Amino acid sequence: MALFERKSKYIRINPNRSTRPTGKKPEVPDELFARCPSCKNTIYSKDLGEMKVCPKCGYNFRISAHERLALIADEGSFEELFTGLQTSDPLKFPGYREKIAKTQEKTGLDEAVITGTAKISGQKIALGIMDSNFIMASMGTVVGEKITRLFELATKEKLPVVLFTASGGARMQEGIMSLMQMAKVSAAVKRHSNAGLLYLPVLTDPTTGGVTASFAMEGDIILAEPQALIGFAGRRVIEETVRQTLPDDFQKAEFLLAHGFVDAIVKREELRDKISLILKLH
Repeated sequence: MALFERKSKYIRINPNRSTRPTGKKPEVPDELFARCPSCKNTIYSKDLGEMKVCPKCGYNFRISAHERLALIADEGSFEELFTGLQTSDPLKFPGYREKIAKTQEKTGLDEAVITGTAKISGQKIALGIMDSNFIMASMGTVVGEKITRLFELATKEKLPVVLFTASGGARMQEGIMSLMQMAKVSAAVKRHSNAGLLYLPVLTDPTTGGVTASFAMEGDIILAEPQALIGFAGRRVIEETVRQTLPDDFQKAEFLLAHGFVDAIVKREELRDKISLILKLH
């Protein structure tokens, strides 16, 4: 008798079991993976960590205003101010009020910037954080009003201002009223400067349009996060205007640092300590 028996080369199929596909696709939880906009690698979301930084190339992912607040301010020190302001919708732009209401519900924010006072390493500051999740943090009348009031408060109470910028520029639904915020905020920044007080803007991805053309670039010391997009007009518009092909890193924070537009690029995990040091030196 053979020690081994040859098994049949055929597979026995249960006639009662259906071999047809069920039609159900495997389900992958939302936000389980993230794609890095810089290096294009797919990353397991937990690998981004609390700081939301790409472990492969160091790109700083966009984060919400409240996530930023938790990373920067002393716990429990933030007192929000100037809430409840509503746009007058000066152009009566179709669907604009509905869009505002839907975005407010989705983000939990009144507008594209949160403002108030906080402490960093025990030092009191006036703090503003723009949030690109709110209509790309576009600068409407309410955004301009809140930031203006923040500088006026800081001037009155002799506080330094730390402002995190992130914006797609002016809000088209408010037309010229949006563009007027550039001058209004800039005037408040100047009065704050005349009082001998520190203004520290931190440029995050993206900071563009009228925000870049005004208060984002008016600080005493201008910081930026790595690889942040910073500029005024879009790349294609500029190339068509100057009739030249622009460098690959054009409008990136590193390009602006090399050309003297920002003072330092600071990694997100080092940002709180760097701001604290600048405040102490001031």
